Amino acid sequence: MNYEIKTELRNIISGKKQVSNGDFIQSITKHLRRGKKTSRNAKKGEFTKQEETEYLINYSTANSLWIKDLEDYVYLSEGAEQKVYLSNDVTHVLKLNTTIFYEFWIDYFHSLLFHNYFFPDTTYELIGFFYDSEQLCAVVKQSYIKADSLTELENVTRFLNKNNFFIKKNNDYYNSDLGLILEDLHDENVLTSKGTLFFIDTVFYTTPSFFEDNFEDNKGN
Repeated sequence: MNYEIKTELRNIISGKKQVSNGDFIQSITKHLRRGKKTSRNAKKGEFTKQEETEYLINYSTANSLWIKDLEDYVYLSEGAEQKVYLSNDVTHVLKLNTTIFYEFWIDYFHSLLFHNYFFPDTTYELIGFFYDSEQLCAVVKQSYIKADSLTELENVTRFLNKNNFFIKKNNDYYNSDLGLILEDLHDENVLTSKGTLFFIDTVFYTTPSFFEDNFEDNKGN
């Protein structure tokens, strides 16, 4: 079963298989992979995050992907990596993420795809990009979840253990079969409503074992 899930996840991030709200994210990652391949073929060395940023800026301009204002939203909160805005009709939030937690932009987009696979009740929908304080931000849309009780972290651990994610330290988990790390699952990133856990902010990382078995995306294809 784990091998089947791993294969499915690989196909999702390579764009061979769909996932809820994943089409736009997959098209962006495909564009970045092409840029990485072009850079490698031109013998420029490593494709840096700054080069990724330039690709995304040009792509956003060419395809009218810029979010120009947030007039229909109210500032809600922010952390180290993102600012959160609540829609005036209180149905969804927009999250402006700088990807500070990721070495590359493509890693962030992969994390979104992983989230949408594992947590379909709180999928991220990438809707465009925004400049905030001279920083490029990805803008994702997500349903607004109103918590009605405090989240017991023991319930989070129990749920994740059933899915073969086991605690590494603090609120960070690891699935050794899949080669995936899932971090920062404290009680503000997992909400409880009507007895159900809602994962609203996740940070997924891949390990080298995720790309074993000659997975072609490990080669940047």
